[in-house]
Amino acid sequence: MSTDTNDTTDADASNDSDDSGGHCSTPDSDGEVADDIAIISFERKWDTAEEIKEGIGDRYDSIDLIEYEGDVFEQHWGEYDCFVGLMASGIVMRKTAGLLDDKWEDPAVVVVDEELTWAIPITGGHHGANQVADDLASMGAVPAMTTASEAADKQGVEKQAKALDSHVVNGDSTVATNLAVLDDELGPVERLDGPKAVMVGDDVTVLKRNTDDGVVLGTGSVSGAKKGQFIEAWESALEGTDYDMGDVEFVATGTRKEEEEGLLEAAAELDLGVVSFEKETLEEFEGPTPSRSKELIGWPGISEASAIAGGREHELVAEKERYDEAVTVAIGR
Repeated sequence: MSTDTNDTTDADASNDSDDSGGHCSTPDSDGEVADDIAIISFERKWDTAEEIKEGIGDRYDSIDLIEYEGDVFEQHWGEYDCFVGLMASGIVMRKTAGLLDDKWEDPAVVVVDEELTWAIPITGGHHGANQVADDLASMGAVPAMTTASEAADKQGVEKQAKALDSHVVNGDSTVATNLAVLDDELGPVERLDGPKAVMVGDDVTVLKRNTDDGVVLGTGSVSGAKKGQFIEAWESALEGTDYDMGDVEFVATGTRKEEEEGLLEAAAELDLGVVSFEKETLEEFEGPTPSRSKELIGWPGISEASAIAGGREHELVAEKERYDEAVTVAIGR
């Protein structure tokens, strides 16, 4: 599969140089997903800790509240994917700095203030901390991310892996490949189907699927389409197939639609990654249905082309349909 994307990660050129970590959902996972979280809080801030658990608890397997004491991080180091320190960043930094060992194994750490004004990833930005900070943003906190690709508005390989429901096998390679992302030199993810033996160098990042292949929701829309319109369109498109939302690998679109707010909100609500393809890639996988966008602006039909480009077999399960005069969906496999 050839995949161009629209999210962001970095070359670990900032606060993740020698730290981070996270949850290993598979033996060789890159651990970019945080599932089990501990909120470390002073007793006087307990109401805020409970508010956080209530606000984002349904997005994680577990969130435990632990009262702060001097060696609390050391006591629970390795038990959780991410620590949320409800306290000053200086305290968290002093108490965790000596515990950091390996960025692929260390838990992520986020600091948040009592007023939920800031959510600051301290370590493990790409291994759960940025994810948690993003979720805290839904409660009003500003996610203060300093990882380089977020600043450059680019998607590094860890987030590409997450969007594609896969994980990084050889974590050390991401230093080189994420630098290439920042320099616009990486290009799309290449898909190889086996059985096959592959020899790679240290600067090649290998992504491995987490699940069996499903389907891809190729999606186009009018500007300003709402979250609910996208969700209804996707559900309606799947009704005419043998698949349901649990079989969806990711949502695919074109780069000209990659900032569509309703699409991103809908995908986030359904916990789906969003992959966007450059115009040149969509032209290579143009669908069978005529598209007005090609006549008007020179782009092939986004929904069919992105569904075909994103699928392992590069074939359509369902040709494009327009829903609510706002969202167009095709399904690829």
